[in-house]
Parts: sequence; structure tokens; C-alpha cells
Amino acid sequence: MKEFQLSGPGRRNAWLMLVGAGLIWVFAIWTFQSTLGISYVPGDVGASLGTMWSEGLTVNRTVPAIFMLVLMVAAPLTMWNISMELVCQYAVTDQGLRYRATGIDITIPWDGITEIRTVDGDSDEPSDELVLRDAPSVQIANPVFRLLYSQAYGARVLPVYPGVNDRIELIAEIRRRSGNPVQPVFAPAEAGDELPQS
Repeated sequence: MKEFQLSGPGRRNAWLMLVGAGLIWVFAIWTFQSTLGISYVPGDVGASLGTMWSEGLTVNRTVPAIFMLVLMVAAPLTMWNISMELVCQYAVTDQGLRYRATGIDITIPWDGITEIRTVDGDSDEPSDELVLRDAPSVQIANPVFRLLYSQAYGARVLPVYPGVNDRIELIAEIRRRSGNPVQPVFAPAEAGDELPQS
């Protein structure tokens, strides 16, 4: 049973994205605090919030603070997604495609893969998504990991990351076993070409 995981270059790219997301998170936390003029020191939080409310919230403070708050929530979710990519493993078995990551171990039956679609096909490193008949999150025992998986990928989607080693071989094996052939791509008709008669 061959296992597929991130290649060396794929790991480097994932680590760079993880560090970048972490820096954005730290920047958002610091900017949120400085924009509103509040303190993160446990004993001073209440007093700083009272001062903020007494001074009033202007548009110049509220809009950046809301944007930073969104980043404070989104960045950790992005970091979790990248962490899953770093440790992911795919295995082709007779029962189906097995996907493992931290806290996640699911097996997708071959007849449960309804479609294989390419994401960002024009990029240097396109990725693929497996559209599934049933939601795989029901196989995840931990409710937190189940929720994180669903918000990251959707209820019926399993990603195949661009940095996976021998990804072309993996996708070809998935297509063969699941009965999802490669969709033909038709070039646009050139001027003067004859259209087929109906």
C-alpha cells in the first residue's frame, strides 16, 4: 500500500504559508489593541475597555478594528488548514481512499467519489478536489476536528493538495478506481472551422 504525502518543496511552501499566517495573526492582535487603545494585561482589561467606551468609537477606529477582528479569527483557521496539509497522508486501499492528518482518519469508498475537479488549473501548482457522495466528517470522532474540517473544505469535499508527492499518479489511480475519467477539453472553434451538423 503506497502512501502519498507532501514532497520536500511542498513542505517548504506550506511552512512559509504557515509562518506568514502566524505573522498576520500577531499583526492583527497588535493592531486591534492599538487601534482601540485597550490593554491585554488581565488586571487592566476592564479599565481600558471603560476608557474606550467613554471616549467613544469613531469610524476611524471602528472600521480598522472590525477588519483586524476578522483577521484574528480567520488567521488561526488558515493556520490549522495549513497544518493539516503539512501532515496529510493519502493511501490507496481496496476499501477506498484513506486520508489521515492530525485527529483525522477517514476512508472514502471508491464509489463514493462522484467527481474530481481541478482548482486553479492555470496556476503552476494546481490542486484537486474530490466531490463526495456522503459527508466524510461523520467518520471524525472529535467534534472540534469535525467542525474544523467541515468549515475548511465543505461537507462533501476532500482536497488533494498541490504539493503532494507523485500527485499525478495519485489522481490517476483515484480516477481509475472510482470510475471518473478525465473530462475532455475542447478547444474553441477557429474562424473558418466547420461546425458539426446536427
